[in-house]
Amino acid sequence: MQRLHSYWRMPYIEAPKESGKSGKRAKKNPFAEMSKSDDFRKNLILWRGEHSFIVMNRFPYNCGHLLVLPIREIGDIEQLKDDEKREFFDAIIRAKKILRKAMKPDGFNIGFNLGAKAGAGIPQHLHCHVVPRWDGDTNFMPVISDTRVLPQALDSLWEKLIRQARHAI
Repeated sequence: MQRLHSYWRMPYIEAPKESGKSGKRAKKNPFAEMSKSDDFRKNLILWRGEHSFIVMNRFPYNCGHLLVLPIREIGDIEQLKDDEKREFFDAIIRAKKILRKAMKPDGFNIGFNLGAKAGAGIPQHLHCHVVPRWDGDTNFMPVISDTRVLPQALDSLWEKLIRQARHAI
């Protein structure tokens, strides 16, 4: 029997949780501090503008999974101000271009989970998922063993993507 290690799952499972107003465990918002940091490598940030930033997902659905976020902590697209909205949606396109040039995927999933019941892991901070997809990238592992197999480490992928991020317009 072969064993696969999903090294990225344990930090997610062990991440500290805070109690929310309802008494239920609520997740901390790592994006609020991350957006202020100048340590792009540590935070896996690929680009930051005046109102938005692009970061690699530490707990990806697929290799190259990016998140686009407004810097201001808001929970819904309806709360974006006009200047934030323009830069935010331009950043989504920028993220797609970075992935297209660096990884040459066959397609993309781009979308939002608005609210905890819709699957948002950090519902208090709006984020858009930009996930590259390839023919045949889905296999039996997530279905029968709740395990994703990612073919590249986050650090080496950040190196590859940051080169494209510096040139993406």
